[in-house]
Amino acid sequence: MAQKIDGKEVSLFIKDKIKNETEKLKNKTGSVPGLAVILVGNDSASHVYVRNKKLACEYCGFYSESYELPESTSQQQLLKLIDTLNKNNNIDGILVQMPLPAHIDADTVINAILPEKDVDAFNPSNVGRIMLGEYSFLPCTPAGVMELLKYYNIDVSGKECVVIGRSNIVGKPMAMLLLHENATVTVCHSRTRELADVTRRADILVCAVGHPMFVTADMVKDGAVVIDVGINRKPDGKLCGDVDFESVEKKASFITPVPGGVGPMTISMLMQNTLTSYKLKVKRSQNNGI
Repeated sequence: MAQKIDGKEVSLFIKDKIKNETEKLKNKTGSVPGLAVILVGNDSASHVYVRNKKLACEYCGFYSESYELPESTSQQQLLKLIDTLNKNNNIDGILVQMPLPAHIDADTVINAILPEKDVDAFNPSNVGRIMLGEYSFLPCTPAGVMELLKYYNIDVSGKECVVIGRSNIVGKPMAMLLLHENATVTVCHSRTRELADVTRRADILVCAVGHPMFVTADMVKDGAVVIDVGINRKPDGKLCGDVDFESVEKKASFITPVPGGVGPMTISMLMQNTLTSYKLKVKRSQNNGI
């Protein structure tokens, strides 16, 4: 029977470290990290995420601004707000909550955020740095997965890792982070043949496909570490992941539950990225003699 990986515990551990460091920085510099979150439209799940991010900022001692804009907001209006926040020295991180309304191009919006304030690490400049291993920020969900593995002393080096899913937000950066830690990585997707044969080789299996209970016990190697990034809603309204938890738990050595696994880590890593951005800003100011 697998040991459950407790994302809430690890997330709180990280936020407590951030909170303590923020207090020390405030005493030293007289300021704190600042995060601006922008929400366009009325997506109910997005409103929950934005509220949770505001609460995390309060917990960590950050300054925060929240912009909840109507569905009718034009792309130009959104870009103007981002430009204002880019120039605001009190704001170290800018996050635009996805998805955006159909009339707004997400790539244009992401590209408008200064790379040094792109705490989601979606800007092409930051994506390129991740490829090179010379990054300041990491996408929050893959970074959260790596922190979970670290917290539970799960060594990645030399392991065979399989990532199911090739999205720019999770799958691709997840593969790169595992590779940077000396894992041997295979990325699977909808065109992968004999998928179960591939996943059964994995010492560490990361699933991020957005299909409820997609990974079943017959797809998992005995003793594998199984990380479920998916979050789906069943017809009865209950949440579930991309992994059939009940059956896979019996074969795995470690497994993340849904909810309470990877999910809580995403916001804590957003806080970490915002703190990093703030510290880099302070360093730049010191180097410039400000």
